[in-house]
Amino acid sequence: MGARKSIVALLIILAILAIAPFGLPRFYTYLIALIVTTGLLATSLNFVLGFGGIYQFHHAVFYGAGAYGAAIMIVKLGYPAWLGFITGPVVAAVLSFVIGLICVRLSKLYFGMLQISLGSLVWAIVYRWYGFTGGDDGIHGIPMPELIGSPFGSYYFTLIVGGLSLLVMYRILNSPFGSALQGIRDNVVRSQAVGVSVRRHQLAAIVIAGFFGGVAGVLFVVVDNSVFPDMMFWTLSLEITIMALLGGWLTFLGPLLGAAVVVSLRTFVSGVTDYWTLVMGILLVLVILFLPEGLLGYVFEVWKRRTSESSEVQQR
Repeated sequence: MGARKSIVALLIILAILAIAPFGLPRFYTYLIALIVTTGLLATSLNFVLGFGGIYQFHHAVFYGAGAYGAAIMIVKLGYPAWLGFITGPVVAAVLSFVIGLICVRLSKLYFGMLQISLGSLVWAIVYRWYGFTGGDDGIHGIPMPELIGSPFGSYYFTLIVGGLSLLVMYRILNSPFGSALQGIRDNVVRSQAVGVSVRRHQLAAIVIAGFFGGVAGVLFVVVDNSVFPDMMFWTLSLEITIMALLGGWLTFLGPLLGAAVVVSLRTFVSGVTDYWTLVMGILLVLVILFLPEGLLGYVFEVWKRRTSESSEVQQR
């Protein structure tokens, strides 16, 4: 899909979501806001995974860092909420820089395994530090400014910030930096040969992805008014990866579609059975076996095939 078509598709989706609260019950507007938040998180992961070829196996730690950074600033330190909203992504970006600096010299699987270890260490600190992070209870009842304290306010704040974040990531991926990043993904040796600083580009991509993962964490605070340690647990990172793979990890809009499918299934399946993780495991197996390029990847492949066939018919 071309750059212009992708932007048009994203704007159409955002326009539809903008009028959704006027015809839907409160539960569904909350679900849409959660999908937008999770979709932003999955897209930020795909920024480094699908477009950078970096095995970011514990991306949820930056999501939690952004959420906890905002919550601690507001509840524990007593700063205004807007300052907490800015602090959250910055904390996530700093954490991603530190973890990235340690891991970036390793390649692929080793990078991912070390990142899981470091991310689990951060989770353990948050889980045990009762006095500051609330321990396993987390932090609840986070006050919001009057402007976004209502259901409509939090919904539109999430939609606007999430949409702008997606557009910024899209512009970055279509910049010279994004082209160099995708070149590194396709062929590291060739990129080094033409003078591209591979490690610097990868580290910059990790920090950018961590920042927007932190933005997603702040949006969760706005939507749910709470944070908890499970936001940093490795199982959420696995779930985010499934979203990217399901929707299409080589496409920009794929993770959004994957997030919509997974969050909706989790919400409704969890109301019927406690074995949601079993359903998620089966979903992952089916995606790997039958949709290796994801839902959007399959749609694009069919569209290209039919376009080429029609052009051949016209040439005859």
